Amino acid sequence: MYGLVNRAIEQLVIASKGDIAWERVCLHAGISSDGFIAMCPYDDDITYRLVEAVSVELSITQTQVLEAFGEYWVLYTADEGYGELLDAGGNDLREFLGNLNLMHGRVEGIFTQMKLPRFRVEDIRPGEFLLHYDSERPTLAPMVIGLVRGLAKRFRQTVHVERLLSAGDIAPGHAVFMVIEKSHAQTEEQ
Repeated sequence: MYGLVNRAIEQLVIASKGDIAWERVCLHAGISSDGFIAMCPYDDDITYRLVEAVSVELSITQTQVLEAFGEYWVLYTADEGYGELLDAGGNDLREFLGNLNLMHGRVEGIFTQMKLPRFRVEDIRPGEFLLHYDSERPTLAPMVIGLVRGLAKRFRQTVHVERLLSAGDIAPGHAVFMVIEKSHAQTEEQ
């Protein structure tokens, strides 16, 4: 995992609970609080230990940590200079998610040690689709819920997203999420 991810976890904790909370997270995780180099690869175990430590510090589940982090990640990457890249991904949530593998491929071409997940959108009907997630890091699947929520906010959309199948139900590292755009759901109910 690149340091950018761990720095974002750090910023999430500091923004919500302050520097002292981050110090306690680092102590619990057994890592230095000196910070991370954004473009330097780190062992995935450091990220997993951070998630576990944040869970303890905030008294929430690791799933809740990952969901909150996913939403924060969208804001953080835009603020860290990737806003234009996000803007180029599409005009709405569905289009962006459909183009996400193209963006990930370009990023991996630059950062050759990066191993980003793959996504596939399966349309059910207008405003409703399945989002398939494939990753070497199935533990991070709950982050997808937050990512979708964060992206929806970025596109000024309201969505309901839930995990239908867990990683490994279909294949190792695979999870499926149902995404329903609220405006479409409300229109169909009327």
